[in-house]
Amino acid sequence: MPATPADLQARLDALGITTETIEHEAVFTVEEAKAHRGQMSGGHIKNLFLKDKKGGLWLVVCLEDRRVDMNALSKRLGAPRFSFGKPDLLMEVLGVEPGSVTPFAVINDPEGRVKLVLDTDLMQHDPINGHPLVNTATTRIAPADLLEFCRDCGHEPVLSEIDERQD
Repeated sequence: MPATPADLQARLDALGITTETIEHEAVFTVEEAKAHRGQMSGGHIKNLFLKDKKGGLWLVVCLEDRRVDMNALSKRLGAPRFSFGKPDLLMEVLGVEPGSVTPFAVINDPEGRVKLVLDTDLMQHDPINGHPLVNTATTRIAPADLLEFCRDCGHEPVLSEIDERQD
């Protein structure tokens, strides 16, 4: 059974990590999130659940307005070509539904099947805002605390620039 938002908060509390969670209407896209959050400060994220050509799984977390060049990203990370992971695989591995993808979902991947990639630009924002396993709330966390949480869940994040698509 995947962790619940309460399980996530208990894990953060056990680590001594202070967060703030704001409840809101369900949001499924970056545009919806922008419309509901008002003037909430910090780095707002976009999450990409990816599968590479050889079956490797990746969770790429970047600033919400980043237009990701997937070919350049796969080359930068030394990974085979990326495609988007299917919703059933997302639920199986990270225990969340589409629209609720978040770096906090590594709590549901104790086997370390997913490689976590955090955008270096994102990590310059304090706080970082992400869903607490559901898309009806946003949790605010300091960048160093996010790294500590991910490491405690057995995921050493890859910090990388996320290439922008050139249109």
